[in-house]
Amino acid sequence: MERKLFSGSEIVIKTLLYEKVEYIFGYPGGAIMPIYDSLHDYLNSISHILMRHEQGSIHAAQGYARATGKIGVCFTTSGPGATNLITGLADALIDSTPIVCITGQVSSHLLGTDAFQEINIIDISIPVTKWNIQVLKAKDICESIQKGFFIAKQGRPGPVLIDITKDAQFQKTVFHYTRFKYIKNFYPYPCIEKEKIMEAAALINSAERPLILVGQGVILAEAEEEFKKFVEKTGIPVASTLLGLGSLDSYHSLYVGMLGMHGNYAPNILTNQCDILIAVGMRFDDRVTGDVKKYAKQAKIIHLEIDSSEINKNILCHIPILGDCKTSLKKLILYVNKSIHPEWKDKFFHLKKKEKTIVIQGDLYPKKKGITMGEVIKWINQYKNKNAVLVTDVGQHQMIASRYFHFTCKKSQITSGGLGTMGFALPASIGAQLGVKNRQILCIVGDGGFQMTIQEMGTILQYKIPVKIVLLNNNFLGMVRQWQQLFFDKRYSCTKLVNPDFIKLAHAYNIKAKKVNKREELEKSVKKALNYKKAFLLEVLIEKEDNVFPMIPSEAAVDEIRLT
Repeated sequence: MERKLFSGSEIVIKTLLYEKVEYIFGYPGGAIMPIYDSLHDYLNSISHILMRHEQGSIHAAQGYARATGKIGVCFTTSGPGATNLITGLADALIDSTPIVCITGQVSSHLLGTDAFQEINIIDISIPVTKWNIQVLKAKDICESIQKGFFIAKQGRPGPVLIDITKDAQFQKTVFHYTRFKYIKNFYPYPCIEKEKIMEAAALINSAERPLILVGQGVILAEAEEEFKKFVEKTGIPVASTLLGLGSLDSYHSLYVGMLGMHGNYAPNILTNQCDILIAVGMRFDDRVTGDVKKYAKQAKIIHLEIDSSEINKNILCHIPILGDCKTSLKKLILYVNKSIHPEWKDKFFHLKKKEKTIVIQGDLYPKKKGITMGEVIKWINQYKNKNAVLVTDVGQHQMIASRYFHFTCKKSQITSGGLGTMGFALPASIGAQLGVKNRQILCIVGDGGFQMTIQEMGTILQYKIPVKIVLLNNNFLGMVRQWQQLFFDKRYSCTKLVNPDFIKLAHAYNIKAKKVNKREELEKSVKKALNYKKAFLLEVLIEKEDNVFPMIPSEAAVDEIRLT
């Protein structure tokens, strides 16, 4: 009996269906047109979201992946369509986000001829992908996509790019799908050494001033429950990296705040006073460590990490525990003692009180005339849904929102951490909202980053996506302006923005919108925006010199953090 033949383009779609893909975020073009033609026959089984820019497509795929824990998928054509993915690929690689990008490519006989919209996307994307491949034959398409999905998700997640030539999309071949379970010489989950677990437990049990630093690894491993049990049994204070926010409830009695350049005062100061530092699923980024020569020199460091390349990369550790932290934590819990560390916890309380008096009180309950970013977040906390997801762009608003937002459930924070990509939030919030329809998505942006991907309001219009956008507008590139104020004698070089009428723009996209410039209007406006059933843009005019403190100056030690 003759076996049915399928075109390479149809095999792409059928393979994605076997991989249980719900959404494709994309933008069509000449070199990927055969795949889009095949997609037309499957639109009842798989949804395509037409974004307004390829960078928006990949950020939406990232938002979907971060909100759901699944793999995000995007399509683009060759040439500029493919190169417009590079920022998103880099962002996903640094922030360990599992996405699969499928790009069209010119026909194989045109490769290397500088054909129209030909670009060597494989060589370009090598540094910013976990794995990539160019497919020249239809018979290799299914296996390449399966392998891509396997690699993107297994172990430390990351982005994959699959480039398919146009002739491979047209060619016909048999289709056979068998789920990938193993790749030779690819070992995504290191074996956990029991000796290291026992050494770490003994060290933790002997500690007088221990501190836990939690990163996104706990969220990626879906190890929140194990982490909470470990924390509560050991009684150790917990500080979070930016991407680790949400690993533990913000209200938890052992949560002491965010680490890093604009993190909380107490955990930054006491990092250089603890005797044991337990890093769980974090990579000691420079924004967390400050000057590495002065970082936690007094402490014994235990590092739980899935990626061996992160061990001793930035900070030397005494006991590395390689492996998935969900499993590592389960094993550690068996051997650590029940503790409470009351005197040590009191130190955090007293330093937190100092920060509250000098910084937090003024941020949340200001006496100055202009509206602060902090008080906007205060009212958002008051009226947001319990299951709300915070999606932020990059800049001052990102740091303020991360400091003051109340994280009360899993996977409740999505931001660009390592790369710091302005323009990330709006498309990422679209992907997040489609991924978790039952959750409220709060997209908090600044006026600079918002305009980098503002065209994605067209996607919100077309698909009626009920994202709540809070635009904190100070008519400046705020974080750069803050540095210019503090370190460049207030020489505000090229940071002032002359902005459009955002309200009229929102209305043009059929998005309900309101501008607030008076404090007495703020609370009711936030309540109205968050309770509205459809998309809403709330623009709040912010005090121009509303700065983010505390702050660790660049390359200073963490305990040199400034409160003013």
